[in-house]
Amino acid sequence: MKLKITTVGNSAGVILPKELLARLRLEKGDELYALETPDGIRLTTYDPELAAQMEVAEQVMRERRNLLHKLAK
Repeated sequence: MKLKITTVGNSAGVILPKELLARLRLEKGDELYALETPDGIRLTTYDPELAAQMEVAEQVMRERRNLLHKLAK
């Protein structure tokens, strides 16, 4: 599905069609979580538990960057 970036005040935004909102089971005011994947960005419904887990994972990756780099070899 092709979406267009539009101006929203001083920012930019993407308008999601009603059909897409229905498929995602989202309503106006709901929150989304953007996950970066090897294939691009994946939008999912916001899950506070997942957000907390991702925050911990990102902190560990920052703190243990050298170790993770060595393990990847």
